[in-house]
Amino acid sequence: MASIKYYEKRMLAVCDYIYKHLDEDLTVEALCDVACFSKYHFHRQFTHFMGVGVFKFVQILRLKRASYELVFTKEKRIIDIAMSAKFDHPESFSRAFKKAYSQSPSDFRRHPDLEKLGLHFHKLDRQLESDMTVDVVHFDTTKIALLKHRGAPSRIMESVAIFRKWRKASGLLPISRSRTFNIVYEDPAVVAPEDFRCDIAAEVMIDVDDNEYGVINSTLEGGRYAVVRHFGPYDSISRCLYFLYGEWLPDSGEEPRDAPCFFQYHNHFPEVAEHELITDVYLPLK
Repeated sequence: MASIKYYEKRMLAVCDYIYKHLDEDLTVEALCDVACFSKYHFHRQFTHFMGVGVFKFVQILRLKRASYELVFTKEKRIIDIAMSAKFDHPESFSRAFKKAYSQSPSDFRRHPDLEKLGLHFHKLDRQLESDMTVDVVHFDTTKIALLKHRGAPSRIMESVAIFRKWRKASGLLPISRSRTFNIVYEDPAVVAPEDFRCDIAAEVMIDVDDNEYGVINSTLEGGRYAVVRHFGPYDSISRCLYFLYGEWLPDSGEEPRDAPCFFQYHNHFPEVAEHELITDVYLPLK
């Protein structure tokens, strides 16, 4: 008898296929082949696990990418963003985008509701615990430029946008020019939104001058860390932390150090597709 995990893996395979072929014309037949389901059952199974129908899911992912391109890729024309989202006409793209984001694409580009960029669109995590490999490493103390985010996690993209403006002004874009980090102090699932704390940071070689963005000098503490690599959308990074704390740490013989966890981002959306995102999750150890 097939288990829930068995069906989850089938749906994960479909999601991976969609992420990797988001720019192509996706057909029911191709997705059914990936899922190993007949088309009579595939739609119901997908909707059960993901919370939305498969083609709604595809459209959501394309619109999500479009929202990031509107904000962070100013040189790309709206009509080209519409075409890459697989809309035949700019008008149909505008209607679908406004329905999802309550703003037209042009309004969103000029005055983006950045809280919308943090929305989580699907229920099923792409990375299962069995896929995770933990390494214990030494991380060198690192000089960083840091912007503090205080408040609702859903508003973190507002802070990210400010930090990106500082990075651009400082010559630290693209991301490959300087290591990028997020330092997290609380689990957003268990603290009140107003109490959530997170720091956005980038490695620097020299002191940061006083600036209008609120970016300050700081240090990322060195020492021993357990690290696991996460592949794919940011939405499911927290699952790596739950795995480290709940599964790996109790059986490892290690003890956590009194310091915050942090993420290191090796690339950035929408510069790369979501399925190509690579993030290392660090848990400090004694």
